[in-house]
Order: sequence, then structure tokens, then C-alpha cells
Amino acid sequence: MTVNLQAPNPANILAVPGVRLGIAEAGVRKVGRKDLTVILLDEGSAVAGVFTQNRYCAAPVQVCREHLKQVTSAVDSQIRALVINTGNANAGTGAKGLADARATADALAGLLNIKPQQVLPFSTGVIMENLPVDRIVAGMPAALADAQAAHWAKAAEGIMTTDTVPKAFSQQVVLSGQTVTITGISKGAGMIRPNMATMLGFLATDAAIAPELLPALARELADGSFNRITIDGDTSTNDSFVVVATHQAGHAPVTRWDTPEAQALKAAMLQVARQLAHAIVRDGEGATKFLTIQVDGGKAADECRQVAYAIAHSPLVKTAMYASDPNLGRILAAVGYAGIEDLDQGLIELHLDDVHVATKGGRHPAYREEDGQRVMQQAEITVRVGLGRGTASDTVWTCDLSHDYVSINADYRS
Repeated sequence: MTVNLQAPNPANILAVPGVRLGIAEAGVRKVGRKDLTVILLDEGSAVAGVFTQNRYCAAPVQVCREHLKQVTSAVDSQIRALVINTGNANAGTGAKGLADARATADALAGLLNIKPQQVLPFSTGVIMENLPVDRIVAGMPAALADAQAAHWAKAAEGIMTTDTVPKAFSQQVVLSGQTVTITGISKGAGMIRPNMATMLGFLATDAAIAPELLPALARELADGSFNRITIDGDTSTNDSFVVVATHQAGHAPVTRWDTPEAQALKAAMLQVARQLAHAIVRDGEGATKFLTIQVDGGKAADECRQVAYAIAHSPLVKTAMYASDPNLGRILAAVGYAGIEDLDQGLIELHLDDVHVATKGGRHPAYREEDGQRVMQQAEITVRVGLGRGTASDTVWTCDLSHDYVSINADYRS
């Protein structure tokens, strides 16, 4: 079940010049499932990544970081390929896991006649099981033979785990008279509280963006999208978000962001990143509702986000949302334990969509429970909290917590 989310129409997912994607069935965990994806980048592409802050990070995350650090202006150091397997996370696998991640990169590099450090490996799936490198390597020729520029939607399917629908979006903008394309895919439905980027996400554009701008851009895009979502409060060991600029659109390179065209490009890239992040929440394991938690009136955005996450992580709030039960004192309790030491509860305001629930820390005189019930029966709900401390604000997106979430995760390895 998803919340107002359908599988993408492949015709609406635009090819990005300089990027080809190939998918194969390697039998990593299950036979007959698309579980191996390669993304091939033309020479001259710039790449940046943002990765999990979980200190128990997976082997491929460690290898990706190593390889990105080795990129220079030299052509033979540029990232030319990504390889993604599902079914096995290659996390909690020690020295063998690192060797397996490197062996995966080595194998693809050999087939492409490039250096191993020009390949970024990614894995997602079950933790603490050794990666079946032999199956992945055996599947690589089929994935390479399948590589086409138009295979974004197919690749979105190929990186799924407990997702119920593939996630892919595109946008176009015009820079200096040239049409620029932005396309991205992501996967994720559980173990979602990134604090970095996304579960797995890949966003590419044919825009010419100066390579030195790309790392900060990747971080900014992540902070405006994937770092504002949560499903269950768990930060994965494998979270990775990669941004690619192939430099093939034919416009003058973007070397600074303080121009209208550059700002338009960044806004379009953020829109795609945010669509991908929202899709993860809409496809959250067992989700029946999409929740926007907006906190206003803080002294700083950080404390607003702190309160928003306290609400979004509360099992009591999330189960009340699932039940359409306007037990809204649970929201106020979460505001109170969010960790703002000098919070004045007498200034707190609470709205549920257009319904004013609480004012000055207490029940609004005009609030009626049937009004709260009406809103909570919707598939999409906005919870708005006013702290009365300043002018800062921030927003987090989450979903409800249902019986199905427990069932899906109880049966994850079966």
C-alpha cells in the first residue's frame, strides 16, 4: 500500500545525456528478481556523494568514500561507473566485506577497461551476510549488455527491496537557451531516518556544474530533502546519495550559484530530490498516511527540526494517526520532551491542517473532536506547531505506524 504514489510512467522519466543504465537478474538473494544495476557515465562527468552517518557503516560505503577521495582533474581518476546490488547489504561483514566490495569494483572495472577506483559499489538488503560476489560478477555482462539511456524507470525497479513501487522523477530547465535534464531514482521503505541523504538515491543532470561545487551541492540537496524524512527512526548502515553532472547540455559552466539561472537549476534539482524523498515516505512499510510536521516560531531551525523529529518518531503519535484517533495530547507531549530546556508551554500553538487544536499551551476553546477526527481520516495531514520563541521554522515528513510495518519487518528475511 502506498499513499498517493503510483509507479512512474517510463515515458515521463527522461534520459540524461551521458548516462546509461543496465539491469540484470543475478540471483543475489532470490532467483528471477532484478537485483543488479550498473550506471555508466561518459568521460568528463563529475560525481559527488553523501553517505550514512551510522558509524557501523557498510563496506561499500567505505569503498565509495575511498574512491571519491581519489578523484582529481585527471581523466583516468574520474568516476565512470556505479554498480548496485539488492538482497545483500554487505554490512557487518568485516574485512571480508571490504574485500568483497573492492572485488565487485575490480570486476566491473575490468569489463569496462577502467581503474577500480573509477567504480562506486553500492549494496542494500540483509545485514551480516557475506556478499555473493561470484553471482554479482556473473551478472555483470548481462547488465552491461542491457545498458541504455532510457532505462531509468527500469533501474528504479532494479534497486528496490521492500519498496512496493519504483521511484523515479524528472525535471527540465533552460540555461542559456539550452534545455537541461534532471532525473533521479531512489529506493527505501523502512530503516529510514537518514541524517545524511537517502537509503539509496541517484540523481543525474547533463548540466555543466563545476566539479568543485558538486560536494556542497549534494549536501545541500540532501539537507533539503532526504534529511527531512523519517519512517521508523532507524538510520541505515548503507545510506548513499550520489549526484552526477555529465556536462553535456552545452551551456556555459555553472561556477557560482548567485545567478538566476543557476538558482533555477538548483531549485529544479532540489524538487527532484524532494520528490524522491517524499516517495520513500509515501511507500513507507505499512504506511497509510503521509504526514507533514511543520514547526514554526523557533529560535533556530535546528530546534524546530528537533521538535518535528520528536513528533515524527513518537510511536504513540504515529499509531494514533494510523487509527485516525484525535488523541492529540500525544503531539503536545512530544513537543515537551523534544529537549528544549527553556520551552514555555504557555506559548505553544497546535494546528491539524486548518483545525486550531491548542492555543497558549491548552485546548483551543473552539476545538471540537469531530473536527480533529475529520482531518485525521485524510490520507495526507499537516501537523503545525508554533513554539512562540522566534521566527525560525523547519519541516519533516513521515508516515503513520501500522500493523503491516510489524509484519513486514518480522518477515524480512523469510
